[in-house]
Amino acid sequence: MNRKTFNAALLAAMLGVSMTAAAQSDQPVKILVGFPPGGSTDTVARVLAEKLSVVLKQPVIIDNKPGAGGRLAAQALKTAAPDGLTYMIAPNATPVFQALLYPPSVLRYDMLKDFAPVAVMVSYPLALAVGQDTGVKTAKDFAAWVKAHPQQASFGTAGAGGQTHFSGLQLGKAIGVNLQAVPYRGNGPLVTDLLGGQVAAGVMTAGDIVPHQGTGKVRVVAVFGAKRSPLLPDVPTFKEQGIDIDAGDAWTGMWAPAKTPPGQLDRMQNALKQVLDLPEVRDILMNKATLNPDFHPADEMDKLQRKELAYWGPVIKASGFTPDQ
Repeated sequence: MNRKTFNAALLAAMLGVSMTAAAQSDQPVKILVGFPPGGSTDTVARVLAEKLSVVLKQPVIIDNKPGAGGRLAAQALKTAAPDGLTYMIAPNATPVFQALLYPPSVLRYDMLKDFAPVAVMVSYPLALAVGQDTGVKTAKDFAAWVKAHPQQASFGTAGAGGQTHFSGLQLGKAIGVNLQAVPYRGNGPLVTDLLGGQVAAGVMTAGDIVPHQGTGKVRVVAVFGAKRSPLLPDVPTFKEQGIDIDAGDAWTGMWAPAKTPPGQLDRMQNALKQVLDLPEVRDILMNKATLNPDFHPADEMDKLQRKELAYWGPVIKASGFTPDQ
């Protein structure tokens, strides 16, 4: 190739990159959400999307694909072009519990091979709440109460097979009691029964019980994380109260299709960081959605995901739980 031909080819390549970037900026970024509008995952996506469109100087739209516990959105992400225009926002139930509970024939994707982590955006503590009729005020009170009331040694949870379910089982193991999970169709019915005294205790996301903490009907006695949550600063962890359990917080992250160019991943990661640093976004997430803004870049997200797979795998296997397929 002579110099003239080389220069022409180089110019064409540069123009091609420039035209591709320009064309991409005119196309919308699509964020897949595997749950219906109005839920916590959808809320996070929509709060961020509004500001992301400003930072990216590009339209950002939400594409809800509810069903199968978020698997439909993940399957759609796997088949999406790795061009930096399609992402997925999902809770850690998708990369961790779904991956551990279902075989590859059901999932039809591998979270570690088919997707690229972008960032963790928010976290939310799981908490143990009890009805005031129990007289329980601390985690150790709860341990003593269930041992004295074996017929009520159970806890409500928003469905079976999720982090609240297995966190409750871990609590039972830590206090030496065979706690039975009582699955509900979501946190709403569980909170209603907890307030009404139909169930003595519940393991749930803290945001669902925070509004009722001062009503005199329920008490949040402990959180499962390694440290206290900004959402419940006055509630100690189980470890602070002498019970050795650290099931960790739940969290929500963003993924892209595997083979998405690193530059596109960095661009979205940096945009998320900027958006999560905005005071108005932090205010909405904390005070309206009761979620903790908690940014972690892609490398930390990957380590967190792998750590949780290693932690929860043996717990789920030991429980003997199998989901409906």
